[in-house]
Amino acid sequence: MSYRSYRGSGGGRRFGGGGGTMSLSFPPFYGAVKMLVLINTGVYFLQLLLGVFARPLLRYFAYFQLVPSDVMHGYLYQVVTYGFLHVSFWHILFNMLTLWMFGAQLETGWGKRQFYEFYFFCLVGAALVTIAISYTGLLGVRPDIPTVGASGAIFGLIVAFGMLYGEQEVMMILPPVSIKAKYMAIVLVVIEFALALGAAQVPGASVAYTAHLGGALFGWIYIRFFPRQGLGFLSSEQYYGVRNSYYKWKRRRAAKKFEVYMRKHDKSEYFDQYGNYKAPPDDKDKGNGESGRGGWVN
Repeated sequence: MSYRSYRGSGGGRRFGGGGGTMSLSFPPFYGAVKMLVLINTGVYFLQLLLGVFARPLLRYFAYFQLVPSDVMHGYLYQVVTYGFLHVSFWHILFNMLTLWMFGAQLETGWGKRQFYEFYFFCLVGAALVTIAISYTGLLGVRPDIPTVGASGAIFGLIVAFGMLYGEQEVMMILPPVSIKAKYMAIVLVVIEFALALGAAQVPGASVAYTAHLGGALFGWIYIRFFPRQGLGFLSSEQYYGVRNSYYKWKRRRAAKKFEVYMRKHDKSEYFDQYGNYKAPPDDKDKGNGESGRGGWVN
């Protein structure tokens, strides 16, 4: 896929847009997108190097795949690490190109922190969907079948891009046609669902499509139901709400204590007819230089 935009296409910052003519361009390569691409690529080349020079060490990568039965036995880290493993050059190439093409504009609109939040939300969400389905037996997915790749998070990005920048044009590679982002997201999700149904005839063959659909689902949930500022904003709002409620409770508690205290004492000793506080009577007997203060306090 390549990315194209033009003036008036709607939604967010445009890359390469200018005048009223359509132009082909690429988004910037920086920030969280750059870091994720470099990490995924680095891990892939590490696998290649180990395969040539230290093949026995490759077996340790199996501990970082997503295996539902392993996760249920305590290997919880797999719901993240599986997203940094890829099985072929084309697998990582298409994932990283899609991450760059669509992730760059999302990061521009959100910022690095929220983009990381969204990416890992979809990555973990895809893993959770895969684990849940594997224990139902649907689509021929079993708990002992491993899953690898960032495709779950990538499909979350595609869905988010289609929802937030739906009117922008995207040039598909296969077929080579221009299509609005919102329709592209729908078409790709439908295709994945059809592929999952078709692969269900072979046990375990649909596990990758299950992860893709899980990531797409969690991407839709994030955009549809979460605050525009992300989970960080939601947690901060909850924190400040709890903190303010605590302070209000302390003030009410102090006021009640004061009311009880005043009921036990003669109010006229401390307040005048206007409600102003005056020093206690024994303060008047204090001499110069003492801490007591006579007179009225307004």
